[in-house]
Amino acid sequence: MPLSVLDLSPVPSGTRPSQALHATIELARTAEAAGYHRYWLAEHHNIPSVASSSPEVMIGAVAAATSAIRVGSGGIMLPNHSPLKVAETFRVLAGLHPDRIDLGLGRAPGTDRRTALALRRSREALSADDFPDEYAELRAYAEGFPAGHPFAPITAQPDDVPLPPVWILGSSEYGGQAAAALGTGFAYAGHFGTLDPAQVMHAYRDNFRPSSHQAEPHAILALAAIVAETEERAAQLARANALSMLRLRSGRPGPLPSPEEAAEYPWSEGELAAVEEWTGLVSVGTPDRVAADLARRAEAAAADELIITTNIHDPAERRHSFDLLAKEWGLKPR
Repeated sequence: MPLSVLDLSPVPSGTRPSQALHATIELARTAEAAGYHRYWLAEHHNIPSVASSSPEVMIGAVAAATSAIRVGSGGIMLPNHSPLKVAETFRVLAGLHPDRIDLGLGRAPGTDRRTALALRRSREALSADDFPDEYAELRAYAEGFPAGHPFAPITAQPDDVPLPPVWILGSSEYGGQAAAALGTGFAYAGHFGTLDPAQVMHAYRDNFRPSSHQAEPHAILALAAIVAETEERAAQLARANALSMLRLRSGRPGPLPSPEEAAEYPWSEGELAAVEEWTGLVSVGTPDRVAADLARRAEAAAADELIITTNIHDPAERRHSFDLLAKEWGLKPR
């Protein structure tokens, strides 16, 4: 089964946020050399622990720094953007890096409500539920509008390359339903979604309608993993990740803490209980243990592919986590 990388460009405490962007480039080179299949960049806004606010820019940078790995968005939050601009951007990327670009689309804002308003520029846009219409418009800029449509004279340039393969992302049932109805690939956010991945992904397969772009369903399961040489070190890294999640979910977001910061943090009983509920979303441990857990989750969900996100304070230790997993998984180095 192919293994891929989902990168949020985490910002470690004690560092400049822009350094996280350079760490992403280094991790992409590591992932390509290790044999990972795809490298997707996320879109989040106004979150101090995440530097990935412009995935389209990072896709271009990662694709230019590598030569074989597929690079894409995990994802572009379509309601935040003009469909024409998305079509143009990804045609440019596809023209620069033929047969290597993926277009993952989501409908969530990727941020808080105030920042979403700043992005979308109207309160009506915040409550609009027109993702299928936006998707159809995006495709039409590359493939043509019906006769008489007011946008019919508009074409996304460069017009000699197709749109990249499209994936619809989701952490709820809606994403799978939309991907099935529109005949696209589907990626379920199992690293934070609360639904049973098997339920969502089986529904996607059962209801998939072939399109002119894709004849068969293809489901990617996103999971979180932290791999280390020893169980003790993996647990320390996981506790730092848990502290970052705690701060984010309690409205106190900040840079990704170090294991030392997490060890010194005065955890309350309530906080420890909350963290305990989330720990099942992350596969933590030595390479053999994590690989076995990921394989079990993939089989239960009937996933065609796994895409892994890993948040570790030290960029070198994060790269090592992906290297350890790649070797245990049996990926073929490039």
